[in-house]
Amino acid sequence: MSPIIFIVVLIVLSAAVGHAEEPLRRADIWSLRLGTPAAALSNNDFVDYACGSNGGPPQRPLTGWSDYGKCPAEPNGLHEVYFRYDDELEYWAKAHRAQTLIAQYGGTKVADFPVILSGLFDDDGTLAGLRIVTDPQTSPQDRKQAYTLGNFFNARYGSDGWVCTDTPPVPGETPVGTLYINRRCTKLATADLRALLETKFLRKPGQPEFSSSGKLTVGQFESSTRLELLQPDVPVR
Repeated sequence: MSPIIFIVVLIVLSAAVGHAEEPLRRADIWSLRLGTPAAALSNNDFVDYACGSNGGPPQRPLTGWSDYGKCPAEPNGLHEVYFRYDDELEYWAKAHRAQTLIAQYGGTKVADFPVILSGLFDDDGTLAGLRIVTDPQTSPQDRKQAYTLGNFFNARYGSDGWVCTDTPPVPGETPVGTLYINRRCTKLATADLRALLETKFLRKPGQPEFSSSGKLTVGQFESSTRLELLQPDVPVR
């Protein structure tokens, strides 16, 4: 090995080791603070900004938070900006075969559940809300547990003080096994934060438990958790 190549290898290895010894961090939804102006939020913390679709797939691409005005207002007047976690650390972990870190930084997740995230801005460009919705495009095995993410949010904001409404089944809706959940809860978590939590675990009309041949169906159910964190003066739908 020539001296020049040897020096280059040492530099690369030193950089990799130094990077590995630094605490690995990436921004997540909990680092966003309600009341922050869009102009004060870094566009480098997340990726793939786009107009949201009420917790669904991204729509019109955006260059960053300050493009919120390009997204249509929801009935409560807020503009939804979809975003995704930066995957740089995930690729770094894969390159180093760090299985624990791959699991930790793989995808956009909350409490290890794949989720769709968005920030909600008022007309003045203030971050007035956050939205977390479990991703319905995951595997049936992962999706079946999606309703349990509500337990994490209950623990995070305290189990007391929620005002909940359980909606009974409409014609054609049935339990998954023996369990039927269609619950909507609200809570004034702090003086500056109202939480709206919805959980569902049920079979919708046209989602039979068994196929026509008598076999147990796969993925024929709805299992979801939806959390909205809003400033108290924002109307709750």
